[in-house]
Amino acid sequence: MKRRTMGATGLEVSELGFGASPLGAVYGAFAEPDGIDAVHTALNLGVCFFDVSPYYGATLAETVLGKALRGVERSSYVLATKVGRYGDDVFDFTADRVRRSVHESLKRLRTDHLDLVQCHDIEFGDLGHVVHETLPALREMQAAGLVRAVGITGYPLGALRHVAARTPVDTVMSYCQYTLQDRRLARYGPEFDTARTAVINAAPLAMGALTAPGPAAWHPAPTPVLERCAAAAELCRVRGADIARLAVQFAVSTGGFASTVVGASSARKIRRLVEWIAQPLDGELLRAVEDCLAPVRDRGWLNGRPENQHPENQHREERP
Repeated sequence: MKRRTMGATGLEVSELGFGASPLGAVYGAFAEPDGIDAVHTALNLGVCFFDVSPYYGATLAETVLGKALRGVERSSYVLATKVGRYGDDVFDFTADRVRRSVHESLKRLRTDHLDLVQCHDIEFGDLGHVVHETLPALREMQAAGLVRAVGITGYPLGALRHVAARTPVDTVMSYCQYTLQDRRLARYGPEFDTARTAVINAAPLAMGALTAPGPAAWHPAPTPVLERCAAAAELCRVRGADIARLAVQFAVSTGGFASTVVGASSARKIRRLVEWIAQPLDGELLRAVEDCLAPVRDRGWLNGRPENQHPENQHREERP
């Protein structure tokens, strides 16, 4: 498993990151022992970056991950969690809540420090507030030794760029925007590189859209996008291939990101992911899938507050 340095943080992370949201039963019920086994299998296969959030399963994912990592040498893995989002419509980016959230996560994850703490889905908050209160609170905890690096996550790339341009952030995490269907994250890479901000790519399977079974009914993508993704999955099936394998291989081998985070809740799934990225990318199949997806390339959806979709068009920044 290849490792990459995460921007200017000095943290070395595996090219494949373990997305722990399934440990919170976000994608359906699972057996806790299977989730713990998945974490141990990931470690044995060289995966050392684990990403979680108190939002996933209303703290369940953090609790299970903490159990799985109990007794594991702390220096052998990089642990990332988040602050600010605690429910589907529950957001709190105030400094007081951020401080309490970090301490709560430390207890659930059974550790004395967090390698990376990220403001979760900043597009649902006031971006000025994130810049002037949330991130400074995390920097204070960094100075105290509780946090090693500070980042932001979200869907609208404009929101991530807006905040990163106004205050230093160590990492940005974007999801569903460097996939077979959507490559928009690549356009922002040079700006983040210049700022020495590491980019973490999440959800290369587009939250299930780029899988043979297809996404859950709640998937927010427009119908034409989902229809084309289904057609691409069928194209792969007819050729004896799995679109999920192609999607993961593409994201990891071509993106150049610090890490690509994929959710897993069983040892079988994590073994399969590791096997996939060790195999060569099928260029011919990739071209066929790209042709199929071309009519909906880079089409996404709105997420978060309207003013946070393209904050560069705002004439003034609101301070808290």
